[in-house]
Amino acid sequence: MTRLHVLRVFLGPDGAGGNPLGVFLDGRAIAPERRLQVAHELGFSETVYVDDVDDASARIAIFTPGTELPFAGHPTVGTAWLLTQVGRPVATLHVRAGDVVTWQDGDRSWIRARAGWVHRLEIRQFATPAEVDALRPGTLGDPGLYAWAWEDEAVGRLRSRYFPTDLGIVEDEATGAVAVVMGDRLGRPLTIRQGVGSELVVRPNPVAGTVDVGGRCRLEETRDFETQ
Repeated sequence: MTRLHVLRVFLGPDGAGGNPLGVFLDGRAIAPERRLQVAHELGFSETVYVDDVDDASARIAIFTPGTELPFAGHPTVGTAWLLTQVGRPVATLHVRAGDVVTWQDGDRSWIRARAGWVHRLEIRQFATPAEVDALRPGTLGDPGLYAWAWEDEAVGRLRSRYFPTDLGIVEDEATGAVAVVMGDRLGRPLTIRQGVGSELVVRPNPVAGTVDVGGRCRLEETRDFETQ
């Protein structure tokens, strides 16, 4: 038996939205060969297994219901926030893609990442937010699509939705990894409104080749989980 923490990551200003995330702080309690199955059973867009934590860093593994990811945004933002909440704050999260710098600032948890860590996907700009809102998800197994449109280009505010059907997810409520890509592509500060009400704040550093992504988190529940 171990404990599962269920979070919502990238909450909107009014507390709406937020992408559900499952985190096992005692990741080693789940055998490596069972991790994909557990992520599939839980049904969150991502589930995190924390394998090692020391005074400055933690090593984590990230799974969707269909695959393991080398990097993802809302799992790293949420796990860093949770570790701080339980009294084990870290400055770095080690993922398969590289070392993710993380910190807390006010009511937001932040990560620093690189666009090259993110899996390939189609990003398509639409003329208006209404066109993005009108989209319907495809079928699982179809190529994924990240759709976006400017809400207010002058201030860097955009509307987006992401359909990662190629990763076993119909629609992702908030996607930090693609926010990293958008910050890298557009090269300017952004505020992204995604899903039903999530908010992602993006701050690129073109000189360093990195992008900072931050958002609000909330713990929804903690429950026992049978490891066998």
